[in-house]
Amino acid sequence: MKKILFPLILLITGGAIGAGSGYATNFFLGTPAGATTAKPEPVEEEPGKFVTVPPMTAPLVLKDGKLSGYATFEIQLEVDESQVDAVTARLPFLQHAINLRTFKVPLAAGNDGMLPDLDNFRRVVIEAAREAIGPDKVRKVAITKAEPA
Repeated sequence: MKKILFPLILLITGGAIGAGSGYATNFFLGTPAGATTAKPEPVEEEPGKFVTVPPMTAPLVLKDGKLSGYATFEIQLEVDESQVDAVTARLPFLQHAINLRTFKVPLAAGNDGMLPDLDNFRRVVIEAAREAIGPDKVRKVAITKAEPA
């Protein structure tokens, strides 16, 4: 009985002391009466547009490094409207950067390794986009189609 009662008393006492000290700190050092906290002004983002990347074929590599097949991906990148032309001009460099990464990352999923791992492929595309297009140019990556080739 003592083995259970003593830790339980310590737990309740520690919780009460912690809650009391938090309340006292807030009471004595908290926000002065009449002061208001300023809410940040909402930042209006420039509307985004989607840039379609031509279909790509990528190897489906298992975790042990063996090739299990290929998959075809269709991707769209969300960018600022003012960046559409610049991003479109850099698409060949993006495809090259994706190709350099796909064989290193295990993209095969499923029991037979013939399903593409979309999360890993999205990470590959984001890393490649940061390198080939710029660190803050691409907002989101949308994989619109993925099928075994």
